[in-house]
Amino acid sequence: MNIAHSIEELDFSENSGLTIGNFDGVHLGHQALIRHTLDVCSGEGLTPVVMTFWPHPRQVVMPHLGHMPLTTREERFARLEALGVRHVLELPFTHELAALDAAGFVRAFLEPLRLRHLVVGYDFSLGRDRGGHVDVLRRLGADAGFCVEQLPPVVVDGTVVSSTTLRKLIDEGDVREAARLLGRFHGFSGQVVHGDGRGAGLGFPTANLARPEVVIPRAGVYATLATLATPAGSEKARPAVTCIGCKPTFGENELSVETFLLEGGGDLYGRTLRLDFVERLRGEKRFDSVDALKLQIAADVEQARRILAAFVRQ
Repeated sequence: MNIAHSIEELDFSENSGLTIGNFDGVHLGHQALIRHTLDVCSGEGLTPVVMTFWPHPRQVVMPHLGHMPLTTREERFARLEALGVRHVLELPFTHELAALDAAGFVRAFLEPLRLRHLVVGYDFSLGRDRGGHVDVLRRLGADAGFCVEQLPPVVVDGTVVSSTTLRKLIDEGDVREAARLLGRFHGFSGQVVHGDGRGAGLGFPTANLARPEVVIPRAGVYATLATLATPAGSEKARPAVTCIGCKPTFGENELSVETFLLEGGGDLYGRTLRLDFVERLRGEKRFDSVDALKLQIAADVEQARRILAAFVRQ
C-alpha cells in the first residue's frame, strides 16, 4: 500500500475515485464506505484513493479536549490495507488546512487528483466551519468534473455506527456492544513493562502494559484475548483477564493495565502484547482484605474462562 503525505507523492497518472474521512477505528461504517469506493473505482476504471488526516483534526482545533483515537495510526493503516486499499493520502492536519473553505480544499487537493467520483458518508462535510456539506460539494464537483455520492449510515440493531458512539461505549466499558459496531473486538497493543510484582504474590502473575495512546475501556475487569507479537507475526490468541484501574485495595491512584494469562505466559518483559476486550466482568472495587481480593480474582478467572472458550483456537 502506498502511503503518501502530499499529492506529489502519489504514483499514478489515471483519473481517481476518492473517499475522505478520519477513519478512526475503521469500524463497520468506514468499511462499507471504503468497500463501496473500491467497487465504484473498479467499475469506472478509476484509481481508488483514501484521503485521511493526521493528527486527528480535533487534536489540532480543540486540543483542550484531549481527544484520543480509537486506533493507533499504524493499526489504521494495517486495517485499510487489509480492505484492499492501494493508495492512502494522509494529509498533515494543520491550522492552515483547517482554515481552507470547501472551494479552496477542492482546488488544492481534489482537482489535482483528477477526481471523477467522490464517495462520502452520511454526516460528511469538509472545510472551514464544516461548511462543505454535500450540496456544496456537488456544486463544486459539477465545475471541477467529479460527482459526489453520499452513502446512508450503517445501522446495527437500530444503532447508527459512528466513532462517537463507539468512543462512548468503550468509555462506559460496554466492549461487547462496541465489538458489534466495530466488526471486531476493541483492543490495543503495548510493551510489557515492569510492575510492582504484587500479582505474583497473590498467585496471579500479571503482565503490565505501558498505557497506550488510544481510547481504553472504563476501569474494571475484563475477559480479554491476549496475543504476543513474534518475529514471524503473532502467536495464537490466549485467554486472559485484564484489570484496568488504580488498585484501590492497595491505596494506589495511578491507572494501570494488568493482564493475567490463564494459560501462563513466562517472561514477557519487553515484548509486545495485544489485548482484545471481549466482555466486562465487573467494575473496579476496593476489597476489605487481600484474601477477599484473591477469592474474587479466582472467580473472575473462571468466569472469563467460560466466556472465552468460544473464541480461543485449540
